[in-house]
Amino acid sequence: MFIGENLSNLRILYGYSRKQLSEQLEITEQAIWQYENNYTTPKLQTINQLKQLFKVKSTYFYQPDILSKYIEKDTIPLMHIAYRSKVINLMAKTQTEAKHVEFLDSLINYLAYQLVLPSKKIIQLRNSVINYLQQTDEKKDTQIAHVAKLARDFLGLRPDTNDDLLFLVEKSGVFVFEKAIGDDIDAYSLWTKTERPYIILGNLKRSSVRRNFDIAHELGHLLLHYKVAFTHLDRKEHKALEKEADLFAGAFLLPEAAFLVDIKTVINPKNPDAYLDLKKKWKTSLQVLGYRAAHLGILDAKEHRNFYAAMHRKGYLKQEPLDDIILIQKPQKTRSIFDLVFKKDLIDLRTMLDKDWLIDVGFLSNLTGITQEFFTSYITSNQDFELKYLK
Repeated sequence: MFIGENLSNLRILYGYSRKQLSEQLEITEQAIWQYENNYTTPKLQTINQLKQLFKVKSTYFYQPDILSKYIEKDTIPLMHIAYRSKVINLMAKTQTEAKHVEFLDSLINYLAYQLVLPSKKIIQLRNSVINYLQQTDEKKDTQIAHVAKLARDFLGLRPDTNDDLLFLVEKSGVFVFEKAIGDDIDAYSLWTKTERPYIILGNLKRSSVRRNFDIAHELGHLLLHYKVAFTHLDRKEHKALEKEADLFAGAFLLPEAAFLVDIKTVINPKNPDAYLDLKKKWKTSLQVLGYRAAHLGILDAKEHRNFYAAMHRKGYLKQEPLDDIILIQKPQKTRSIFDLVFKKDLIDLRTMLDKDWLIDVGFLSNLTGITQEFFTSYITSNQDFELKYLK
């Protein structure tokens, strides 16, 4: 029997409203509603259209889907999704991203049946931050600077570089993925109700330094804003928390003591081009370097305005020097887990696709942000006729 909830889950995952999906299939919006609520069953032609659109098997719609098998309901708290965005996002967009994390969390649970995942050290760090914030009465800026130093030390980042930033964040227990989120959202993060942290990075980034800031910004949300109901915030409150995450990112990526030593090598701190060597070293943008210099009092308000005006005049607000040279860090943890379970024959990919999940490789690639080529390499078997040379 056709399971309407499976269609509803896929529709939300792919970001379609019922009207948009009906237009895609050239049927009525009412028909979509009837399918999802099990009043009627789609014809075979419609099933084939849905199969191709959502990159799943035809049988996907007739068996309990992965969300019903590998995750408990309401594990993903929609209201706690923290966006790195210039706008407060529409509820429909938030629902789509929450559904995406539901599928990701189902995937991680599926993989966890086959191996023991590393302990979530990030929880220890978060709890230390919560204890500190509950006991301190210092100014907000001082609190954030302290948390940034605590986080950097805890993660084991070297004091003179951010080269291993993404690796160490993933190693701490955060699951990081990339996907096409959209033009208005840079990244988002959340804690699940089972205490699993996620950071989702947009894959439209043009530079490594902007991605590094996104990672640090979302780490700030995970540590500073645990259980904040972001969907209930007004614009002023949302802006305030975004500013806190920005302050954390600046202090985390450019630790004060080391930065104050480095800034002495900058001949003209008002000139963005004078920071290029520091950009290479710290893998942070000129804009963030200037912002950090202003925050630490190296640039006064007028000098920082002149710095920003120079950035605009040189076109650096769109693309900075070295952006096409510094390599972008990409998430590796989940890819490494897949690599392990496939190579050790803990999971057979064909079985996973055709029996357990009832999906195509394209679905798995879209979900995880890992290339199809990576997965297909484990499907294509090496055929050997055992031919030998005559001696």
